[in-house]
Amino acid sequence: MAFKHPRFANAVSLTEVVVAMTILAIATLGGVGYQYYAARHSRIARAEIIGTRTAQLLLEDWKSTGGSTSYNPSSLGLGFSSALSIPAYWSEGEEVGAANPLNNAVYAITVDNVPMQVMLQWEDVDSDTIAKVTLRELSVTVRFVGTSENADESEYIPPVILTTYVTRR
Repeated sequence: MAFKHPRFANAVSLTEVVVAMTILAIATLGGVGYQYYAARHSRIARAEIIGTRTAQLLLEDWKSTGGSTSYNPSSLGLGFSSALSIPAYWSEGEEVGAANPLNNAVYAITVDNVPMQVMLQWEDVDSDTIAKVTLRELSVTVRFVGTSENADESEYIPPVILTTYVTRR
């Protein structure tokens, strides 16, 4: 009894090839999408770290002057611009509250190709007339400014706001 094998029994059908290619394409797109978002969030995290360090530097230096209302970051020699007028979009956010903007201005700086604008604010929150001491709140807000390269990302990075207190005699 002779048994004949079909001629194409070991071949792969066109349907199987299309299904395999579809699965491979979906897996590849998922990997590429993950890589894109991982790189994007890495750049955002790097910008937030730079902004936080810049704000802390300014806050500590300003605090060392006792929260002086004549403090000027541009005199530090670190690349801060001279005082710029406050852009309109600063008033839209929650970072401009009841506190007084120092010199009624913002200062611009670019650190590691991350452009930022910095606003320093102060407010006397309490005073003791007997001890002649005033408690002053100091706040530094760093807002990221978009350039042509990172215009998408800068709008997703929330501003960095650091606050401390200093006693004034």
